[in-house]
Amino acid sequence: MAGFKLRIGIYPGTFDPITKGHLHIIKRASRQVDRLIVCVADNGRKGPRFSLEERLEMVRTDCDNLPEKYCEIEVRPFSNLLVHFAADVGANCIFRGLRAVSDFDYEFQMTGMNARLAPEIETVFLMAADKWQFVSASFVKEIHALGGDVSEFVTPATLGRLNGRK
Repeated sequence: MAGFKLRIGIYPGTFDPITKGHLHIIKRASRQVDRLIVCVADNGRKGPRFSLEERLEMVRTDCDNLPEKYCEIEVRPFSNLLVHFAADVGANCIFRGLRAVSDFDYEFQMTGMNARLAPEIETVFLMAADKWQFVSASFVKEIHALGGDVSEFVTPATLGRLNGRK
């Protein structure tokens, strides 16, 4: 088809660690585009527990093992402005997961700023499924550090990484 342009979406995050909630959003986002890039932020300001390389490996492993994928999924690091990364990879949309009203306020502000910087890139919000609305990487790390069982919230591969950090 002449003029056909691939629909490329990005799903950014710190993924410290990646959770089953993230994977659910990735699966759903993969239905909406021809190619999905899961971009892992090199964000030292957040004080991640895992290095960028470890987080990339966890995300790649979990995405490779995702039973339902509806498009090609690539995992890449990014350290620049998100809209610049999106433009660099030819993305026309940014996927963001929303768990609660508290997420919305932050995401609303970020979306407004991104729209001013790059109006050609849409932000698409996907509501977390009921099962994952309360799950966050921060909670997973805290519960795990205090000896709690987080196996319901992460894949076995990611749990192995967490256990290696005790």
